[in-house]
This record gives sequence, structure tokens and C-alpha cells, in this order.
Amino acid sequence: MIEHTSATSPQVYARTAGALYLVIIVCGIFSEVFVRGSLIVMDDASATATNIIASEGLFRLGFVSDTLVFLSDVALAVLFYVLLRPVNPTLSLMAAAFRLTQTAIIGLNLLNHYAALMILNGTDQLAAFNSEQLHALVLLFLNAHAHGYDLGLLFFGVNSVVVGYLVWRAPYFPKALGGLLIAAGAVYLMGSYLRFIVPDVGAAFTPAYGVALIAELAMCLWLLIKGVDVPRWQEA
Repeated sequence: MIEHTSATSPQVYARTAGALYLVIIVCGIFSEVFVRGSLIVMDDASATATNIIASEGLFRLGFVSDTLVFLSDVALAVLFYVLLRPVNPTLSLMAAAFRLTQTAIIGLNLLNHYAALMILNGTDQLAAFNSEQLHALVLLFLNAHAHGYDLGLLFFGVNSVVVGYLVWRAPYFPKALGGLLIAAGAVYLMGSYLRFIVPDVGAAFTPAYGVALIAELAMCLWLLIKGVDVPRWQEA
């Protein structure tokens, strides 16, 4: 049995993990839907550049929001490791490694997002480009950012499957949550591979991400409201 005090109770870890999960969900939706979704027109470089210039503050806020997602993700990876370690220490560590790898990839990939502002604000190195070329370059970097995000989600997909399996096996979590997370992992893996292998099918697959949103929101709310069954966690 793992000794703990009230300050390090698994319930404290669970509530903290739920709060971080909520930050990730809210900030992630804000950045992707309300910032990039409203400003980027993937088939119109000029319109995209015009939107970003007109709403530069919003675009920068999207960058900050994304950083909050990635910072929270690092802490959440550790907390999930602690919460799920009693089920299987090796798999719990593996899940944390995949989540941290995902965070490193999409964190670094955020430079592609910020590069759009650097180009539009102008530098001496870009003096030889005309506005049409600059706008095309902006869209190229934003497209690279979208692909980089999906590259990171490949690792997150594996993390979700492993975490889902551990939650399924854990006597202190409901099995339904584990099943939902496994399904979410499958969606992330399939959606990301489609982006790189069959990009034309990717748009049609987008509604499937609703499954992932439901799964992660359910896990977030369970951690915040119910937490873990402490006696069963101690027994494990």
C-alpha cells in the first residue's frame, strides 16, 4: 500500500488533473475553433493574411492559449502516471512518455503558427518578396502547423488507448470511461494518418472527433466531480 497524507491524497491528484484537463479543453477549443478557425482560410492566402492583420491581438491570444494547453499537458501526464500506476507501472509510464512526446512536438510546432506574424510584420530578410508571395508563405507555415499538430496527435492517440486500457482495468474508475478513451485514441490515430496518407478523406472524417471530445470531457468532469475511489486506489 502506498502511504500518503491528505496533501498527497489521490483525490487531490484527481481534482488537480480534472482542473488541468478543463484548461486543456477550453484553451484548445478556443485556439483551434475561435482563433484559427475564424481567421484562416486554407484556400485563400490573401484573405487569411488580411484576417490575421485585422485581428493580430486575437491571433497572439491563440498562441498564448496554446502554450497554456501544452504546459498543462506536461503536468497532466505526471498526474495520470501517479493515478494509474497502481494498475500497471510500466504501461502508466509508457502512457506518460507518449503524452510528453506529443506535447514536445506540438509545442515546438507552435513556431509555425507564430511564423505567420513574423512574416506579416516584415523583416529585412523578406524584402525581396512581394505581398502575394508573403501571403502564400504565411499560409504555407499555417498549413505546416496543422500537419505538425496531427503528427503530435499520433502520439496522443497511442497515449489515449493506453490510458483508456488502464482506466478500464482500474477498480477505482468506471469502465465506461476507459472504453471512451480507447475510442478517442482510435479516432486520433485514424484522423492523423488520414491527414498524411489520404488527405482528401480527412475533411469527411472530421465529425468523428466528436467522439474524442465527448471522451475527454467525460474524463475531465469525472475527475473534477467524482475523482477516484480512494479505498480501492489504496487497495490497488
